[in-house]
Order: sequence, then structure tokens, then C-alpha cells
Amino acid sequence: MRKFLWFLTGVAGGFVLAHLVNKDPRGHEVLTDVDARITEFTDRMSDAYREQESRFTGLVDDVKDAAAAGAEAAIAAASDAADSAAAIADKIRD
Repeated sequence: MRKFLWFLTGVAGGFVLAHLVNKDPRGHEVLTDVDARITEFTDRMSDAYREQESRFTGLVDDVKDAAAAGAEAAIAAASDAADSAAAIADKIRD
């Protein structure tokens, strides 16, 4: 409980300090610069995330296409085998 109380005290103190610094023109400039850097960082992280997401999406699409092609080839081979077996069975009966 004491740790939580210290945490809340630190958060409240941080807000008070930021408010006091923001009142001074130089402090306001520093906080504006910090905000711009944070915004730039989050924008870069968002762009990197979207780029990775598109790479993975493309990879998943390629794997799906390959799996579908493999399944179609397996179905065609099974159909050919069944036709061959039926032809052999017909020759045996005759």
C-alpha cells in the first residue's frame, strides 16, 4: 500500500511540476519539443508496425495460394488414380 501511495504522490507531483514548467515560456518550449519528439517516435513505430503487418499479410497470402495449389494437385492426382483403378477393374471384369 505504501508503494502505491508513493506512486500516486509521484504522479501528482509530476503533473504539478509539468504545469509549473508549462507556465514559463522556456519550459513551454521544452515541453513542446518533448511532445514533438514523442509524436515523431510514435509515428515511426506505427509506420514500422504497418509495414511489418503488410509483409506478414503478403506472406500469409502466398502460403494460402501455395496450399490451395497443392490441394488442387492432390485432388487431381487422386482423381487420376481413381480413374486408373476403375479402368483396371473394368479390364479385369471383362
